[in-house]
Amino acid sequence: MRPRLGIYIHIPFCASKCSYCDFYSLSGCDHLMPEYQKALIEHIRESSHSIKSYEVDSIYFGGGTPSFYGADRLVQILDQLKLNGNVRLDGEISVECNPDSLSPAALKLLRQEGVNRISIGVQATDNNLLKLIGRRHSFQQAQKAFRDAREAGFDNISLDLMYGLPSQTRRDWADTLAKIVEMHPEHISCYGLKLEPGTRMYREYKDSPILPDDDEQADMYSYAVEMLERYGYKQYEISNFSAPGFESRHNLKYWNMDDYISFGPGAHSCVGNVRYSYIKDLREYISGVHRKVSIVDEYEEISPLERAVEYVMLGMRTARGISRYDYVTRTQCDWRPIGQVLEAFKEKGWVRQTEDRYAFTVPGFLISNTLIGIMLETQASGRIEGAPWIQDAEYAAKRVDLPKGEEELFAELYQQQKQKTEES
Repeated sequence: MRPRLGIYIHIPFCASKCSYCDFYSLSGCDHLMPEYQKALIEHIRESSHSIKSYEVDSIYFGGGTPSFYGADRLVQILDQLKLNGNVRLDGEISVECNPDSLSPAALKLLRQEGVNRISIGVQATDNNLLKLIGRRHSFQQAQKAFRDAREAGFDNISLDLMYGLPSQTRRDWADTLAKIVEMHPEHISCYGLKLEPGTRMYREYKDSPILPDDDEQADMYSYAVEMLERYGYKQYEISNFSAPGFESRHNLKYWNMDDYISFGPGAHSCVGNVRYSYIKDLREYISGVHRKVSIVDEYEEISPLERAVEYVMLGMRTARGISRYDYVTRTQCDWRPIGQVLEAFKEKGWVRQTEDRYAFTVPGFLISNTLIGIMLETQASGRIEGAPWIQDAEYAAKRVDLPKGEEELFAELYQQQKQKTEES
């Protein structure tokens, strides 16, 4: 049986740039779409010999805004991938969409041609917040896009949300989640706002008092985990929740260190022990493909030690966590130092254990960066004796304790929403 492979297609075009976005995407470059399409098809065709040795079980169109690029072009790319004859019939084929560039006709075409998962960027249910972060749609448009996707035959829909937005209160976030749950999507992603240098929001809101602080973001995150769990959405990764069986197979490839190949400017691939990325420049990417010159920006072979680091770093960000057996099998490294730290974390309530697997609890996820850093430091040194790591972890935990009264507030909001749902 051939090994499995995921394919990512980067669509770097947007109708406009969102205020918080630092991904490689461009607005006002629509005139380059036809040339990019030719280059992308050509690049995929040239790579067919590499893809043929695999079974493709996930294809993901990301961006940018693939829905803005046009369903006809996306279908043409999908057809080119299918020509290899190794795209599995039960594979997951996802397209990221924005409500303002999604039509019923486009959705029907995508569904007819084999796309079976749609990810809609909702971000917020408050129209003022949407305008503030530079989104082009209203929540009413997002609701319509969702209904249109259902009518087109999609039974696997993901909705993306953001929390920690300027002036957003905990009550606002609770209301957002309640409205999203009422729509009954199969998958929900919740991302905390992070101000990235170079973005408009970074310039306007860096150190602003109207931004929720770390504690408030932690509150929002904790509430999302608890509330979504009650409504049947299981957390399978630090920011992602799904109904049973609807985890994003493509996203899990990244976290599970499975093989994936990507196409497009700035896109990253990881196959076996090799990782590489393409130049982050649209025009250079197009030119390089047509002139058949190298468009690789970075290339590296991954050592066993780097594999061990990545296994811990990625695995501990999933609800499944890491296991002694997988760690030793994948990395050929000594488990004992990592195991000792995980046992100490378990005593503190930051980690839970199921058989030989260790995963973060909700309090652990809140300070996951600190805890993973401790694990990596221990992994590198091979010992924990005499290390002052426990004080660092406890300090991080204290910083995200829920302020008094917040648990009661969220419980009250939850009960109100539950009663409202039962009455309707």
